[in-house]
Amino acid sequence: MVKVAGLAWLEFEKPNLAQAERFLLDFGFTAADRTAAALLLRGRWAGTPGLVVRRGTGSRFIGPRFATDARADLDRLARVTGSTVTAHGGGYAVELTDPSGFPVRVVHGVAELPALPEREPLALNFGPRPVRANSTQRPARQPAAIERLGHVVLATTRFRAALDWYLETLGMIVSDFLHLDGQRERGPVMAFIRCDQGGVPCDHHILAMALQPFTGYLHSAYQLADLDEVAAGGEFLRDRGYRQAWGIGRHIQGSQIFDYWRDPDRLMFEHYTDGDVFDCTLEPGWAPLSVSGLSQWGPRATAKFTGTNNPAVVLDAVKALTDKGNDVNLGTLRGLIKAMSS
Repeated sequence: MVKVAGLAWLEFEKPNLAQAERFLLDFGFTAADRTAAALLLRGRWAGTPGLVVRRGTGSRFIGPRFATDARADLDRLARVTGSTVTAHGGGYAVELTDPSGFPVRVVHGVAELPALPEREPLALNFGPRPVRANSTQRPARQPAAIERLGHVVLATTRFRAALDWYLETLGMIVSDFLHLDGQRERGPVMAFIRCDQGGVPCDHHILAMALQPFTGYLHSAYQLADLDEVAAGGEFLRDRGYRQAWGIGRHIQGSQIFDYWRDPDRLMFEHYTDGDVFDCTLEPGWAPLSVSGLSQWGPRATAKFTGTNNPAVVLDAVKALTDKGNDVNLGTLRGLIKAMSS
């Protein structure tokens, strides 16, 4: 129907906005606005605030917000889906719901914030011609300086319908598929999805979805300047008593250098740098899903990252098997269990 230009922001709900703000500022965001009902948090680059946190009764992810380059895209979306274009944040928006049940807002013309001063990547003495002489490297152990929102990763029991919806409704394309070992003929169980801007390279993924016995938020990721910013920002979080979920390492799909942390409510947030960008000419990759296949180097992904140490997983599996309207069956459950222990 349309081709979205990127992620605009993500929305969360938290019962304690003061606690949420402390973590997010320590994580590297800058506060753009705060009221008794909501927080707006931003990166250093110009654009919309990357994160909106609303006061609510629990801690949860609400949904993703995407941006289009033309108001006509919203008119087309509204016409085809039976929705309405409404005023929103100085611009316009269409409210949709994806097959997983996530509320999805598509916006155009929303007011943007100017850029803030940012730290340039460190000059590194690689190779035979050093670029830094008579100067030391002393990265400060302080909150990381988030540049921008990168991507969000969601779990869904209705993987195939959700994947088709994002490709057909929002015009996105797949960078990489993951399948269960020995079950490629059954199709993918995870997809990394990017924008289609023709010959203009786009982030390897702004959205990733994984077939799971539950539907929900897995993590979101935010870009930093370089490896030192990832490492020093992580040391600051550790000093403040936050829980690292996994890292530091380098992913295979997307190539990002990553570090994952959990907030006080156990929601997971990722620092990353050096991610891949692809244009529309690259065909999707295929690989088996496995814990060891999640990174090129770094520590092995633990149960703290995969969530397999959560007792609710068993209840989720039983519930998913009794729901005949999803993609979960005994074969996929066995394959997922094998993948998470491989």
